[in-house]
Amino acid sequence: MAEPAIRPQIAAIIDRIDELRPMLVERAREGEELRRIPEDVFEAVAATGAFSISAPTKFGGLAANTRECHAVAAAIGRGDGALSWVTGILDSGAWVLSLMDERAQKDVWGAEGGLDSFISIVLATTSESDRVDGGYRVTGKWGYGTGSQHATWSLLGIPLKNEQGDVVDAGLALIPTSELSVQDNWFVAGMKATGSLMQVAEDVFVPEHRVFPLTAAVEGGSLGENTEQTFRTVFVPSLFMKLIGPHLGMGRAALDYVIAKADSKAIAYTGYEKQADAAAFQIAIAKASVQLNAAELVAARVADEIYDAAANDYYAPYAERIEMRAKAGWVVDTITQLINDLVTAHGSAGFADSALIQRVWRDQATAARHGHTLSASGYEAFGKTLFGREEDARFVLPVV
Repeated sequence: MAEPAIRPQIAAIIDRIDELRPMLVERAREGEELRRIPEDVFEAVAATGAFSISAPTKFGGLAANTRECHAVAAAIGRGDGALSWVTGILDSGAWVLSLMDERAQKDVWGAEGGLDSFISIVLATTSESDRVDGGYRVTGKWGYGTGSQHATWSLLGIPLKNEQGDVVDAGLALIPTSELSVQDNWFVAGMKATGSLMQVAEDVFVPEHRVFPLTAAVEGGSLGENTEQTFRTVFVPSLFMKLIGPHLGMGRAALDYVIAKADSKAIAYTGYEKQADAAAFQIAIAKASVQLNAAELVAARVADEIYDAAANDYYAPYAERIEMRAKAGWVVDTITQLINDLVTAHGSAGFADSALIQRVWRDQATAARHGHTLSASGYEAFGKTLFGREEDARFVLPVV
């Protein structure tokens, strides 16, 4: 069930996802074998409205806040971590598009597909771009195109140049996926089902209104005119916090699984016929439960801090944004550790291909290494700000 703080419209989506959970669990292994989310599974979740909650209300979306995005992604993550990760990426794409020129929004949501036109996003500027009359011509390759196989548009990082050809900023180019090709390079240990193939552009024209400059956005500026509160929140923290929900869901999935098996599984080479009877096992489960509850509370606190600040027209300065980044890393670290402990408590049977927990373990461990929430860099930068060394912190994490 949804948390009481979640709006009824979002709660209804979460309830529908909860009803789909048995199917998500059952079909997740098929997704791994396909190396993408099965189309009917994706469509079933899309039909709940989960992938368009961050679209503006004027296009039929719900302008969801970060806590609501967590709740939706976590609900999906309890069934399939890979699909939850795709959700976080598509949600990020929808949110960024909502900050862009309204003509770009109409290109996507005002067209025939409406809210079923999903947007993947890759921030890295692994490309070349040339300014031309009316826009840019773009050539490049972008690795880890999560969600792109289910998206009709992609936001892809490009260098922005002045008339002399000098790079003056980084930006995001909104490109139809029909104008991109892919290279199948997604052979990985975890998050296999995300199908995060490399996307390729060869001299693609992108009109000016579909290009989003990033420096202004990072510091609180945007081109869009959507008035909902969620579109006035701090830019980078809003994005990295959208990737916390999948971790919360996978942590809950692991805990649910181990508890559910504990009354029917013995502890090898001991007298315990039921894991649930052993004090050591009870302690491990209690510790994991407390850790997960703490991670959920910290994530909710940061989400509320982001949203509430926008209500007061307050844009957090760099040092405060770095603290948010450090806390996000702590949440991910905490969930990684508790899942590791749960795998150990459950035992070697959890490594069977058919066991849900080994897939959760691999998926979450892979997601935990994403640069957006990697704890080491967040801790280092936050530590530097605590000593008043903000310029040193900006060397570690210049864009937050």
